[in-house]
Amino acid sequence: MTTETVRANPPSTIIAAFFGFLVSTVSAIAGALFVLSARDEIAAALRRNNPSLSQDQLDRLTLVAQAVPVAIAGVIALVYLWLSFKLKAGRNWARVTLTVFTLLQAASLVTTEASWAGYVSCGIAVVATVLSYLAPSNRYIAGVRRAA
Repeated sequence: MTTETVRANPPSTIIAAFFGFLVSTVSAIAGALFVLSARDEIAAALRRNNPSLSQDQLDRLTLVAQAVPVAIAGVIALVYLWLSFKLKAGRNWARVTLTVFTLLQAASLVTTEASWAGYVSCGIAVVATVLSYLAPSNRYIAGVRRAA
């Protein structure tokens, strides 16, 4: 197999893992966007925790409480997308990094009050991770490494 053949023809397991990580990323973003629809609940929780807040302070804190998780999710999504494309290109370090991120994502489900989108995203990421370690994936990544 030539270098160009190895790079141009990832196996179906890598393609499925690639799309799995893309879908996982989209579902995680969807979950993060639900924070935007929870403005009233966030404001009420902030008011309960600190009743002395002025309305202006409450509005600002609510905005920050919504914006920060969405911004973090956006950055994580960009990293996941970049890693997904590197996995598709046969980079083992991307596969290992995605594995670590998937393990962290699973651990966060245990330690936080996760949404249905969190469970869906993690489940898809776990399947994608397994696919990226199957024999055809291993052969592809080893072939890309040898060709480099």
